[in-house]
Amino acid sequence: MPDKTKPAMRGRPTAYDEKTVLEKAQQVFWRKGYTATSLEELLTAMGMGSGSFYHAFKGGKREVFRKALQQRREAFNQFEKELSQSEAPLGLIKNFFRSMATAERVAHLQGCIVVNTVVEMAFLDKELEEEAITILKEVEQLFVRVMEQAQRKGSLQNQTDPAILGRYLLTLWNGLNVTRRMYPDNEELRKQIEMQLEIIS
Repeated sequence: MPDKTKPAMRGRPTAYDEKTVLEKAQQVFWRKGYTATSLEELLTAMGMGSGSFYHAFKGGKREVFRKALQQRREAFNQFEKELSQSEAPLGLIKNFFRSMATAERVAHLQGCIVVNTVVEMAFLDKELEEEAITILKEVEQLFVRVMEQAQRKGSLQNQTDPAILGRYLLTLWNGLNVTRRMYPDNEELRKQIEMQLEIIS
């Protein structure tokens, strides 16, 4: 006989792995942007019903987008760890840029989700814009630290202020992620990257 003192379990959300579903959502946002992505597209990509979705992400689409951005921040944080453990971090920075010229056409057309967010959210959502800007500024400071270290070790001949070199590299990252969408050709992109990297040779 059922225990009537306990409420019946209704609409129990399906178990899910947050990291996995956020990665799936991130791909949709990366391809279409925040505004153009519909809730239906998100639910389909994440493999979730609306009940489970709102149970897991009470802030809805906006919360999922913010968490997807944080996944990109975590990826940059992982890159920072690799740099800190490397004996040749300047070389890793160069390879970081060179790897863009080995990507598939679809990756070129998507660009960088963080850069895309700064552009899309200007005058639309200040908070999301600032979150994306913060991530890019963290990347800039990562570049600055590597430039400082390379100058001290003598592996970087250019003695320009590391802060300026770090900003230069961030500008290169931002610019390439627009240019690669205009010219999604790996060979042409490689030539541009190598020319720009001469400044930190």
